[in-house]
Amino acid sequence: MELGATKVEVFADGKVSVGGEAISPPAGRDPYTAAIAVLAEYAKSSGGPVLAEATDHANGQQGHFQVYPDGRAEPVAAPVGRTDVPSAPAVPPRPTDAPAATPAATPPAAEQPAAPGPADPGPAASFPLHAPLAAPAEPALQPYGGAHVETQFVRPDRPRPTSGLRGAVYSATGGFVNLGPSSKDQDEAELERRIARPLSGSFNTAILSLKGGIGKTSTTVGVGMILAEYRGDHPCAIDANPDSGDLAERALGEMLYQKVKPRTVTDIVRDLDRITSLTTLTDYMHHANRLHLVAGEQDPALSDALTAAEYLRIKHLVSQYYSVTLTDCGTGVSHPAMAGVLPEATNLVIASGYAVSGAKRARNTLQWLADHGYENLARNAIVVVTDKDQVSSRVNKRAIEEHLAGYCRQLITVPHDRAVADGDRVSLDKISASTRRAYKEIAAAIVDGYV
Repeated sequence: MELGATKVEVFADGKVSVGGEAISPPAGRDPYTAAIAVLAEYAKSSGGPVLAEATDHANGQQGHFQVYPDGRAEPVAAPVGRTDVPSAPAVPPRPTDAPAATPAATPPAAEQPAAPGPADPGPAASFPLHAPLAAPAEPALQPYGGAHVETQFVRPDRPRPTSGLRGAVYSATGGFVNLGPSSKDQDEAELERRIARPLSGSFNTAILSLKGGIGKTSTTVGVGMILAEYRGDHPCAIDANPDSGDLAERALGEMLYQKVKPRTVTDIVRDLDRITSLTTLTDYMHHANRLHLVAGEQDPALSDALTAAEYLRIKHLVSQYYSVTLTDCGTGVSHPAMAGVLPEATNLVIASGYAVSGAKRARNTLQWLADHGYENLARNAIVVVTDKDQVSSRVNKRAIEEHLAGYCRQLITVPHDRAVADGDRVSLDKISASTRRAYKEIAAAIVDGYV
């Protein structure tokens, strides 16, 4: 027989029902905690724990747990109350009318009873209450000079769930009940592991497009900040845009950028021979948290003057101190500096949008690369489609994605996000969770191309 379980349902819109009745979580309380509070009241009324069967329609999770009158929640593997589970065998009670045994002196050897033989096993054989204890074995000493065996003295902590029903139970029980991370949390952890993997050497990713205003620089900044957040080393981003690039402004914000020293890529080119250490180099760079940036030249008369040879010297300098470098190349692939960028690129990110013209330019970029000796870069490119302009429903987004996916290693979409589309500072604290997830996928794909 099974006891009935109270049905708890959490829906994708954040609503929750307990026992088929919708409840309204108080302000500041998530639906899972509110449901556990209601079940705790049920438990107080019944005088015992309440069994709940929970279904999270947003994450597709299901589980059973008990809630006690004091609000504690404990998971159960299956509904409790079954009577077909065998119980442990009970020890036979000592007869109450038998006289208590008293210790007696050991009789002489001649008077001791003979040891029971096979035909007479004796009472001790059937219920050995006083079987002799074996002497503890001496621990084996480890030989010195032999192979060293690693021993783990501390048990690793079980990963903490951060979302969904599992995260709610963990929070409601103060961490006492840890159901482990959900599949969503495990996917996030795997992305972070891929981003943070150690690298041997220096690698460079070029981000380019044939059309401006489709998310190229915002992608460079967002992905650069994700790399800075999860990697142990500092990533570097270089603004090689010949059209007065605003990489540093998008990372720092216009107000802060105007207050810092106006060092640009032109200053580094001028003083290359004097920059002989990381300490000296950082004086020419800008810093957005852990992301280090080489700002683009804002003077139109100078921004178009960066040559391939000058870029190669900058890249060689930066690669001595940074293992991951992102180069914001601006629009076009025929600019003189691109002759230095493309041969030195480990992999490429091609920025595109859902507008038909942007999608066609992304395809043409990949085709141009393949036709000019960079077929390997094209085949292993990451195409990033940013829904920046929110095109009309007449545009078949799925058809654009499928078309471009056939020309590259991976296609990743970035949803429309006003925190990015406004053209001001890109902040990981302000972007949506789906945009952050997309940037993490891009960062992981970039590092995948390094190993």
